[in-house]
Formats: sequence, C-alpha cells, structure tokens
Amino acid sequence: MKCLIAFDLDGTLAESKRPLSAEMAAMLGGLLAVVDVAIISGGDWPQFDRQVASRLPGDAARERLWLMPTTGTKLYRFVDDGWRRVYAELFDDGEKASIRAAFDRALSEAGLADERIWGERIEDRGSQITFSGLGQDAPLEAKVGWDPDRAKRTALQTILRAALPGLAINLGGTTSIDVTRAGVDKGYGLKRLSKESGVPLAGMLFLGDAIYPGGNDYPAAGIGVDTVKVRDVAETAAVVSAIIACMKR
Repeated sequence: MKCLIAFDLDGTLAESKRPLSAEMAAMLGGLLAVVDVAIISGGDWPQFDRQVASRLPGDAARERLWLMPTTGTKLYRFVDDGWRRVYAELFDDGEKASIRAAFDRALSEAGLADERIWGERIEDRGSQITFSGLGQDAPLEAKVGWDPDRAKRTALQTILRAALPGLAINLGGTTSIDVTRAGVDKGYGLKRLSKESGVPLAGMLFLGDAIYPGGNDYPAAGIGVDTVKVRDVAETAAVVSAIIACMKR
C-alpha cells in the first residue's frame, strides 16, 4: 500500500504555469483526505502558491501536503495556518554571477541571444537558476512551438555543462533549463522527501508526464520509486480518481 503520492506539476497537474483547474484542485483535496501528497517541480514558491496552494478547497487537509519547489531544493509545509519553508539550499552571490555569465555566453554561442521574449528570461530562484527560452510570461502556444524536439535546449545544455563543471544542468518543462548543484533532479528531491517525511521510497508512487530517458521526471524511476507516466492533465485526473477509489476500499 502506498502512503504518499508524488506529482510533477506542469504538464501533469496543470498546463504550463497555469493554476490548477477547479476540478483538479477538488480532486487533490479528495486525495489528501486519504493519503499524503507531494508536488515537486522546477518552479519557485510564488509559482507553487499561484498554481497549487491558493487553489486548494477550503477543507483540504493541507497538513498532509509536501510542496517542493526548485526540484526539491526547497520544502514548504502548512504549519499554524500558514505555509512555512522547512529548508532551502541556496546558491551564494558568486555562484549566481558565474551562472548568469555562462548563460550569456552560451546564448550568444548558440545564436539564441536575440529571440523575442515575454518577461524575464533568466530567473534567480535562490537554490536554482532557471532559463526560460521565451521568457517567464510567454504564451503557451509560443512555448509549445519553440523547441518541440529539445534541440535548442540540448545545444545550450552541452555548452553550459562545459562552462559550469560541478553543477547540474537539466532540461525542464517546455522551454526551460534548470541549473542547480550537482546531483539535483527529481530523484534527489524524492530522496530528500523520504528523509523529511519518514516515508520509504517503496511507499511512494510518482506521476509525471516526462518519465522517459532524458525526461526531467525520469530520475524518479531511476531511484526505484514506482511511477506512472501520464500523457497529460486529463490522464492524471483519471489516475487520481482511480487511486482515491482504491484507497477508500
């Protein structure tokens, strides 16, 4: 019997950077009534708050929810009627400056420095520096068409790995690249979750839309957690409905 269900966010529980639908928020509320839930993604806390925390039904068992921004390098729990940060593994100012400079050089080398963008392109998330190919506020339709075969980001990733040895440079979402300390990925985050929650990896089930070699959800399978690959948000809803039904029996 699984005692914790973990999820990717964008493409799994919600469309890219969009809030949970009312239906999905209600479904998560139903899931929290029967089991602990974790959400792990590359976004920072403000994005988690907009997409998830602020969307939950009023009677949801928030104390059973583990929110893990920036690929698990931060953890938030609901304590004393408010969300509290439990830990954060932050870059120092020198590390941040080196990463930004490496991005500037890599974008120029790859011929991507002059793309049309919407909003901030390189975001400091404290424990993670995130590049969004078309900017943080790009419309979904533009994002979907920008790098469908991942070729642009793979080229940037190769340049960045040479420029930033000792750091992890991973593709995430539809247009993003996440830079964290070495070893940080969904597998790392789930191991940290196991330590913080006391739930063994064998007691977890992880749902994500990118559980394939090279996908940013694939490391969850690599550490031995049971996984379910979903095509989209609609399929996630179907799987969650089935889990709730099984848990209630």
